[in-house]
Amino acid sequence: MKFFLDTADLSEIEEAASWGAIAGVTTNPSLYAKIGGKLSDFDDHIARICDIVGPDCPVSAESVAMDREGILADARKLAAIAPNVVVKVPTMVEGLAATRMLADEGIRVNMTLCFSVPQAILAARAGARYISPFIGRFDDISEDGLDQVGNIVSAIGGYDFADSTVGGEQVEIIAASVRSANHVTQCALMGADIATVPFGVLKKMVRHPLTDRGLDSFMKDWEKVQGA
Repeated sequence: MKFFLDTADLSEIEEAASWGAIAGVTTNPSLYAKIGGKLSDFDDHIARICDIVGPDCPVSAESVAMDREGILADARKLAAIAPNVVVKVPTMVEGLAATRMLADEGIRVNMTLCFSVPQAILAARAGARYISPFIGRFDDISEDGLDQVGNIVSAIGGYDFADSTVGGEQVEIIAASVRSANHVTQCALMGADIATVPFGVLKKMVRHPLTDRGLDSFMKDWEKVQGA
């Protein structure tokens, strides 16, 4: 499994990148607003993220248009920022139509706000490079988000969509709206290709009480050695 960092915070991206643990970044309008971002600075901000993670790491930036022509315009503008920009497009009729056209133009799409197997199959057939089923938002309405992600992973994995995607690349499933280390564990076990996680969750993934206990024991024993 690969990890994408779900944030627009440059300091978080720089820190996570220094660990060698992330393979990409996902952003959205809410995350950009959270850091106090301004529309006039948005393109430069995305370019900065691309510089931090390097050209081999995809950076997802979202179209905010609701019609296919608007999505196309947004996508072309975003894709021009850097070659590793991937355009996030919502799962809807206009999004599917735009995705097909963008794939034909060689622009990679991350189809977001996906909540069902039929949506995921349509997204893959339309040419999406990545499909992002959301876990946490299912949990918000007392449904099993992990179960839905597992169904999508199984369904997409059972077919070859290489004839639909840019350059025949394999469609990858991004487990999104991840809210705990357990979400990551379960998605890895079911075979999701990628988990996109907030920085807080990424930090929790490193921690384990037995690791902390072991380190504490080692340090105390080393102090004994030094004092001998």
